[in-house]
Amino acid sequence: MKPEKKTTDFVKKIREVSSEINLKLSRIKPEHFVMKTPIGNIYAVVSSKGLQELKKTCEDVKPPKGIFGRHVRDQLKEYFAKKRTCFDVKLDLQGTDFQKKVWKELQKIPHGSMATYGYIAQRVGNPKAARAIGSANHNNPVAIIVPCHRVVGAKGHLVGYAGGLDMKAYLLQLEGALLV
Repeated sequence: MKPEKKTTDFVKKIREVSSEINLKLSRIKPEHFVMKTPIGNIYAVVSSKGLQELKKTCEDVKPPKGIFGRHVRDQLKEYFAKKRTCFDVKLDLQGTDFQKKVWKELQKIPHGSMATYGYIAQRVGNPKAARAIGSANHNNPVAIIVPCHRVVGAKGHLVGYAGGLDMKAYLLQLEGALLV
């Protein structure tokens, strides 16, 4: 058998195995867990591709079973203990192209900093879209990890946070961006 034929067969086999693995991973049910934090219990959903959802809940604590869920939990614990200033968890975000573009831009706001809705609108190439930025923030499925709490009104006022302005103020104070 020619070396080129062996290489071609090998590459073909690798592609087949890779496709099979991806298919199996796509069938894995997302993991759900609940963790206790200083802002209340947080419900999380992680898929084989990454974190899909974080939101406050009244549900009882339910520890993560999988390694990725534990990784998310550990990074959030470090954040609330002021030992983490950025997250490196994989994300599996569902949204429109515009929302994903906004959420990607939010991740560029440094820990301990704030940006206005207008500034984010300029950064995504649509300077008149401040209200649309607010809507994308409101629909952010992984607040804290994608830090929509760092976005403030044009004059630096705390406005519009799905978790409530008290939580927004708490997170900004935790990061040192907002003085008490």
